[in-house]
Amino acid sequence: MSHACDHHDHNHAPAPVNTAARLAEAQTLCAEAGERMTTSRLRTYELILEASAPVKAYDVIDRFHPDGAAKPPTVYRALSFLEHMGLIHRIESLNAFVACGASDHSTGSHHTAGFLLCDCCGQSVEIALPALGAVDSRAAEAGFKVKRITLEARGLCQACRQDD
Repeated sequence: MSHACDHHDHNHAPAPVNTAARLAEAQTLCAEAGERMTTSRLRTYELILEASAPVKAYDVIDRFHPDGAAKPPTVYRALSFLEHMGLIHRIESLNAFVACGASDHSTGSHHTAGFLLCDCCGQSVEIALPALGAVDSRAAEAGFKVKRITLEARGLCQACRQDD
């Protein structure tokens, strides 16, 4: 099946994000976990929250300062921390990051992330997945401890499918 996507015909505006509220929640989460939300971590999280699509590390680096890029190690450390705290997810196949769509981070427990990725426009949507206890039990049988699972499903979003 051949598909040509005209990005100008589709409205892919993400749902508005209350960036200030999400940044405040992140600071509270870090404080409760005994961690520091440094200015570089906060700025990195802000840039990911404001992105309309998954963002690559180098895009964060380029946008970090109004008058120049940040040092790569600073951003990579911040991304690692934010992912560890469950505030962002890494979409492996895109080598990009998105803010976690879960409504509650207060427990500090990480959830299984599922993503619907549009091959045409690049939109990503985080979806709730049922518990994957079977994976954990099979891993335990093999003597393996699962730390995280990310499911990525690729296809076409509703707007890009309108031309089919």
